[in-house]
Amino acid sequence: MTSPEIRAADILALARRTLAIEAAAVQALADRLGASFVAAVEAFLHCPGRVVVSGMGKSGHIARKIAATLASTGTPAFFVHPAEASHGDLGMITAQDVVLALSNSGESAELVTILPLIKRKGARLIAMTGNARSTLAREADIHLDAQVAQEACPHNLAPTASTTAALALGDALAVATLYARGFTAEDFARTHPGGSLGRRLLVHVRDLMHQGDALPVVRESASLKEALLEMTRKGLGMTAIVDDAGRLTGVFTDGDLRRLLDRDVDVRNLMIREVMTRNPRTISEDVLAVEAARLMQEARVNGLLALDAEGRLTGALNMHDLLRAGVV
Repeated sequence: MTSPEIRAADILALARRTLAIEAAAVQALADRLGASFVAAVEAFLHCPGRVVVSGMGKSGHIARKIAATLASTGTPAFFVHPAEASHGDLGMITAQDVVLALSNSGESAELVTILPLIKRKGARLIAMTGNARSTLAREADIHLDAQVAQEACPHNLAPTASTTAALALGDALAVATLYARGFTAEDFARTHPGGSLGRRLLVHVRDLMHQGDALPVVRESASLKEALLEMTRKGLGMTAIVDDAGRLTGVFTDGDLRRLLDRDVDVRNLMIREVMTRNPRTISEDVLAVEAARLMQEARVNGLLALDAEGRLTGALNMHDLLRAGVV
């Protein structure tokens, strides 16, 4: 609860000032990027081990996020707490690793303490600091300048702009590295199989379609009654129609039946070839299920028939299959 003397206008003004300072800090980073940034990306690309990210306090929180982002975008990485490193966790670092150490001052005691040990192990050291003359910056193989003109804190004390800048610089490293690595959207989905993105990018039509005995299909010589019984048994709201050679020639759906009944015709003696929709919409069984969802939505249909690479009918799926799979 705010005190009576604090006005809403003052609060909004301070918030806008904070955002402006942090935006300016990030923009200044972009203007300073150069050879050291490229060298850091190359170090990540050619690292035979893991990227070990470390930082103390607020820098430690940023370091954890950078490690997580790198790991999810194709660069194996993990976080090591610098204080715990002095009590045994240093054994997690090997000569094949690259260490990315974050400290705005560049003088965090916990990091400075383990610098000689990191060097002795033979791991490459990349420092991200706000002070190019600091101990951490001087001892690093590569220094990334994350200096900010001021913190957004009114007292210029609380880490605000500096942590935002470090986080943004870490994101820039991760994005540049994934691009240089040729990391694709499908690669990203493989590291996120439990999320909606994984389902959208890893699930193919063949994974969801009804096939074999579950595929509704009748011959052109079948009656409409036989086709309706097949639709009822298979429960997809449609049936494929094939010729004597098994080639797809048409489809009949619940919607077709409703439109047929509106014409007030005697459906008891009709043959399916007389009322089927010829040249039906189809989709390759090899495409992503999300593409099937897009086609259904564009065509305003609830189902599609799937074909293999040779154009043979292999399956059918409807919108309910996509919904159950979490694709849409």
